[in-house]
Amino acid sequence: MATGQGTAKGTTAHTEADGHGKAGFPPFQKETFASQLVSFAIAFALLYFIVSKFALPRVGGIISNREGVIENDLTEAQKLKDESDQALKAYETELADARARAQAIGSETRDKLNAQAESDRKSLETSLAAKLADAEKTIASTRATAMGNVRSIASDAATAIVQRLTGVAPDSKTVDSAVDASLKG
Repeated sequence: MATGQGTAKGTTAHTEADGHGKAGFPPFQKETFASQLVSFAIAFALLYFIVSKFALPRVGGIISNREGVIENDLTEAQKLKDESDQALKAYETELADARARAQAIGSETRDKLNAQAESDRKSLETSLAAKLADAEKTIASTRATAMGNVRSIASDAATAIVQRLTGVAPDSKTVDSAVDASLKG
């Protein structure tokens, strides 16, 4: 036993309990080991009984309830996914139909406009051909009138020129024959 002496009043300090000998950590003492095992077995059995009768059914119920909710959510999600896939397919089908209709309408309109333009072009060509024929007739008539006047103008001019150069008026038959020869080439 270790004791220490105090300096002033003779007090002592002890490191062991008085009158008990060497005492160790109670769970490691050989004398109480068997009773501790029995106490642990009873506590384990009691804890097992409480957990199996109260806690595990509640946890199991919560888990099965949660599994049911998850399964329902997954089923609903799959149902919504299928509906969205069907809606997407319907949309794509409608879009393809609309494009086909638009192309058909565009093609039909283009054909109608081309036919109308062709019809308008033909009527315009016919109208222009008629106007051209009338203009050619007018030109031919004007040319004939002008050519008729050219002979008389040429005769008058030749008579005036000869009279000025010679001072004598030429014979009208001679002037007419000279103008006719000149006009024929």
